[in-house]
Amino acid sequence: MFSSLSKPGYPNAAIGLERSSVTAISLQRQGGGNFGIKQAATIPLQAGVLEPSFFDRNIIDVREFAATLRDAVQRSGLMSQKRWSIALPSSTARTAILTLDAEPVAKKETEEILDWKAEQSFGCPAAELRVLRKKITPNRDGRPRFFAAAVKLSVIDEYETVFEDLGWKAGLILPRAIGEANWLSGGAKDTDSLLISSQPDGFTALLLRGESPYVVRSVTCLPNEIDDEVYRLLMFYKDRVSAESGGYLEKMLLVGRDLVPAKILEIASEALGRSLRILRPDDVGLYLPDANLNFDDIAAPAGLAALS
Repeated sequence: MFSSLSKPGYPNAAIGLERSSVTAISLQRQGGGNFGIKQAATIPLQAGVLEPSFFDRNIIDVREFAATLRDAVQRSGLMSQKRWSIALPSSTARTAILTLDAEPVAKKETEEILDWKAEQSFGCPAAELRVLRKKITPNRDGRPRFFAAAVKLSVIDEYETVFEDLGWKAGLILPRAIGEANWLSGGAKDTDSLLISSQPDGFTALLLRGESPYVVRSVTCLPNEIDDEVYRLLMFYKDRVSAESGGYLEKMLLVGRDLVPAKILEIASEALGRSLRILRPDDVGLYLPDANLNFDDIAAPAGLAALS
């Protein structure tokens, strides 16, 4: 499903952005459909340079931000790369599943309804948003559904201006969670998989049924509240999603230093009454030869690079 957001094809190189770091990475295919790291580097970003936000200005110090991008690209050995995919900071973009009451007769009507739904979900006029949409499986009542990812035009313009000044062509710009969730693609149609991706103000949860998004949740909480919120999320899955639609949660992918796998396994066992499998990089087809590479830093940009 996520690969369809990236047509036509894009390069096997990507940039990952967060408040505290910039990552540049390129992949190479290996046997069995797996990927290896061809070149990569993660560079710390000084405090106050980038303040990810959906509504407000993001790049506070343009010069320092551009300098860090150059440094990441230089250290990774990708200075000649001009075409990139970009994984935006967690708080910069938003995702949602838009559900319609019925299938509109005319395409124009569909666009108007989806624009209105996007405004309600993202809290911003549709004319001020760049929205990527993909039709997904209907809900259990047969109502049409669309997976949507949105960024404010004023915000995306900040990033694109810097990229253009660097001489880059950023063909694919998506929220980090989509790049991370790409590692869960390829699941069986009757099984569920869950991405939990931490961010400074909480976490994003994306449940996939097979390859299609089924539930999206953005949870705002303090770091010491994450465990309780994950428990509530899994109870919601057990009592509502699984009970009503027959789904079976099989595996989870955790991205973020605030998420402790052993603790999440304990929470899952308590909430669901059974154990789950937490995936490692090699489980999702990504080989990390360098112990200095951290999956939390590279999961999103590597996921976008793999779409090539």
